[in-house]
Amino acid sequence: MNRPQTPESHAARRILAACLLTAALGASPAWAQDAAAPADTGAAAAPLDVGTSVPDAASVKEGLFPEDACKELEANGFKCMGFKPAIKYSLPASSFALGSAVLPELLKRQLDVFAEVLRGKRGSSGRQVKIVGHADASGSQAGNLSLSQRRAESVRNYLVQKGADASMLEAVGLGSADPKNKADPYSSENRRVEIGRAK
Repeated sequence: MNRPQTPESHAARRILAACLLTAALGASPAWAQDAAAPADTGAAAAPLDVGTSVPDAASVKEGLFPEDACKELEANGFKCMGFKPAIKYSLPASSFALGSAVLPELLKRQLDVFAEVLRGKRGSSGRQVKIVGHADASGSQAGNLSLSQRRAESVRNYLVQKGADASMLEAVGLGSADPKNKADPYSSENRRVEIGRAK
């Protein structure tokens, strides 16, 4: 019996083909996790530094919502053996001017990709994305905490303005408590925002 091909079944076949090919080559796709892999040890993976590049939407979707590939396979009658944990993105090193929460143009272009992915997740209950603002150590502790919160909220507001579901987004400021460059807490690369799944 031949069933008509739907876009969903075509996508599932492509995913299955990628899984079979990578299994034959002894590798695994970025979103696939070996069923025998050890359980999460509690150690958080380092954020993926986006730098000055603008990521593509498919990579961001796969990184933030890796379980979607499994759901797609299962919806098409295939068994999913697991998936890797979601990725936290660091946007970008030194993106903010000293003492500022104004979004630079490069950061806006990067956030447009995240907004595109998040627009497709509107109403997804239980899927929280955390936006964490950071500051360098050049100000007071209280000032840095306030500044990093404003940075996180600027990113959240921009994503919501571009169509993301506000109820999915949590903005948190850490001040200068978690520098990216621990050797130089005053370094501009410590002024950043990280986006990842909330635990």
